[in-house]
Amino acid sequence: MEKLRELILATLKNYDKENIRIGTIGSHSALNILKGAKEEGFETVCIVRKRESFVYRNFGVADHIIEVDDFRQLLDDGIQKKLIEMNTILIPHGSYNAYIGSLYSLKVPVFGNRILMEWETVREKQRDWLVNSGLNVPKTYRSPDEIDGLAIVKYPGARGGKGYFIAASKEDFLSKAEELVKRGIISKDDINKAHIQEYVLGVPVYFSFFYSPVNSRIELIAIDRRYESNVDGFGRIPADEQLKTDLIPTYTVVGNIPLIVRESLLSRILQDGEQVYEYSRKIAEPGMVGPFCLESVIDENGTIYYFEISARIVAGSSVGIPASPYSYILFGENMYMGRRIAREIRIATEKDMLEELIF
Repeated sequence: MEKLRELILATLKNYDKENIRIGTIGSHSALNILKGAKEEGFETVCIVRKRESFVYRNFGVADHIIEVDDFRQLLDDGIQKKLIEMNTILIPHGSYNAYIGSLYSLKVPVFGNRILMEWETVREKQRDWLVNSGLNVPKTYRSPDEIDGLAIVKYPGARGGKGYFIAASKEDFLSKAEELVKRGIISKDDINKAHIQEYVLGVPVYFSFFYSPVNSRIELIAIDRRYESNVDGFGRIPADEQLKTDLIPTYTVVGNIPLIVRESLLSRILQDGEQVYEYSRKIAEPGMVGPFCLESVIDENGTIYYFEISARIVAGSSVGIPASPYSYILFGENMYMGRRIAREIRIATEKDMLEELIF
């Protein structure tokens, strides 16, 4: 990793700092990222699959479009060379994990900490990070044999909740897993890698933070909750009709809803964000750079249980466009995650701090 960083910093040193471009993959939160970059005065680059390029043309957020057949072509030497020649800084999001995997083969400067993004893809590492930061976490089960109450079954990587399900016992787990495999929603390999976690009854709440090296502070940019299919639609069916179906509620994310939490919870939330940042420095110096998300459930007593960390921008932060109440109070102007990233890059460039953002 040190050799890769030396190579990237050497590449960055040769960039024309007056003509930095901000780029990303055309998926996930690209509209958020590219619009924010344009509002801060940057030209933008979108690497997009041909069948989806019309989206970014339609919204007018991409100054340069590089069409590919598959997102993994981002790793091709030719495309990387072109991005470097364009002085591009890439902004990673969930599709990098889902479609590309490790960023260690990417020689283009990336905004954020690649090591922490790698940690995000391993649920056991995520849990260690949360626990060692002093946060509450749900109980985990090492195997279906240990299930002794409601549990939620998840899988590695950024999958948007696809195939997640609830199980109340080993037998329930095996029965639902077999049915979901049969329906083609998950694979047998998914079951072997399943992460089984206590199901905490409460409201799912997602906190989008930003750590600013320029300002040396944690910023709460937006809060959201997810709208998930088919579990949120399942609740609209009368109970007697539910019992007549063979539906298995699952948790594929189809959208996000903005949320404001009780103000009395904010001191706890901000402190938890600080603790996660502080521990990230022990994992990989200099720790978190830029956006990260803590994903939680808040129960009826106001206790917050954290179950995931995303070490990059999350799609739910788009509910904060053009500003969430939190970002507006903090900045006194329209501010959202995509624009916040671009502003950090712009100010760091002006202050000759760009190397502190690129890993």
